[in-house]
Amino acid sequence: MAEISPGKVEPRAQKALASSPIFELRDLHVEQRSGSLCISGVVSSFYHKQLAQEVVRAVCTGVEVVNSIDVQ
Repeated sequence: MAEISPGKVEPRAQKALASSPIFELRDLHVEQRSGSLCISGVVSSFYHKQLAQEVVRAVCTGVEVVNSIDVQ
């Protein structure tokens, strides 16, 4: 997948999470900060935390992903 323009990464990542079949991922938030994407929110397992990161990474090639999701 080709790299996408900086202005389009945040909405694209947010849409990917919002359309996930895993309901917990739909409530996560993505914010663009200094050339990277920060994912935040709360999930119930480390598996879902990792899954969210991989969903965002898959649609935003070439952008650093910072995973700030809390597991509770």
